[in-house]
Amino acid sequence: MHKAVAAAILMAAVAGGAKAEVWQLEARAVPFDDSSAAVPLTYTPLSHAARPWRFCVLYPHLKDAYWLSVNYGMVEEARRLGVAFDVYEAGGYPNLSRQIDQLKGCASDEFDAVILGSVSYAGLTAEVERISRLKPVIATVNDIDDSGITAKASVPWTEMGAAAGRFIAERHPKGSPPARIAWFPGPQGAGWVIFVEAGFRAALADSSAEIVMTRFGDTGTEEQVLLVEEVLEAMPDIDYLVGSGPMAEAAVPILRARGLEGKVKVVSTYLSHAVYRGVVRGRILAAPTDSPVLQGRLSIEMAVRALEDRLTTYHAGPPVWTVKPETAGVAVIEGSLAPASFVPVFSLEAGPAAKASP
Repeated sequence: MHKAVAAAILMAAVAGGAKAEVWQLEARAVPFDDSSAAVPLTYTPLSHAARPWRFCVLYPHLKDAYWLSVNYGMVEEARRLGVAFDVYEAGGYPNLSRQIDQLKGCASDEFDAVILGSVSYAGLTAEVERISRLKPVIATVNDIDDSGITAKASVPWTEMGAAAGRFIAERHPKGSPPARIAWFPGPQGAGWVIFVEAGFRAALADSSAEIVMTRFGDTGTEEQVLLVEEVLEAMPDIDYLVGSGPMAEAAVPILRARGLEGKVKVVSTYLSHAVYRGVVRGRILAAPTDSPVLQGRLSIEMAVRALEDRLTTYHAGPPVWTVKPETAGVAVIEGSLAPASFVPVFSLEAGPAAKASP
């Protein structure tokens, strides 16, 4: 099935409000091994939780709209299932020690399970192993060492990088005039960045495009503005700026102010609200989406299953597909982006589960 079609089916399912339908996902042939084959999965979520469980949820930050969309998915699914959670955000990828302290707090008897969006691939392993002896730990979105992890709701970040790389490689096949890329992978050492890098560089290998400048940095807008400005000062005749959602968002007004809009092209490695608007308006060429709203939903659903001994899929996530002007639409918005009116929810109390229709 074409990924855009699969994604449309997936979004129709998650848009069903209280009705639990099916989610079209991809499981990994070998759980926790992103390099293993993708196995198409028609996933039927639970209709309600057996008890009003409470989860300790950790995010790297809420500084960009990506994690806001994950939060929205968690809120919607927790309300549907009748469970509760409290969110703690580390404030950014450099703050490993803060997230370790937050993870230690998740050991409290107040919480039945942990949902962890990690700031580091291996930096939390010891604490995850300790807490996993007390309660389930569900990894969400960011890649992480699988020691102690009960289940994982994520996509291979190598595929996110590869999707962006393939888009450029198709525009610049080997033998065509060269294209020069400034590459902004994200925060050095973050659990997803090394994989985005590997996927992006591998996809470019058989093309005329080359990375001539690389700048790592936290995904806060201020940091990305400084990095984009630095690159354009050093190399104003660059052909592409490619990198994280906040980089792409920052690049659009900077290029306009410098009179470089259209000359220097922008590609994002993931989707956010501003990136989506940029794609629709033709200011950002393309952005892969990993459907963060659905990843948030799946994380909550997996945590409930783990507590109720109903966990049968240990590692799955939405299919990755690339959003371009011709593929933008309702499916993208419902599965990838929180509503414009949504504000972060840090604490949600359990309400009555919204039981699915038969």
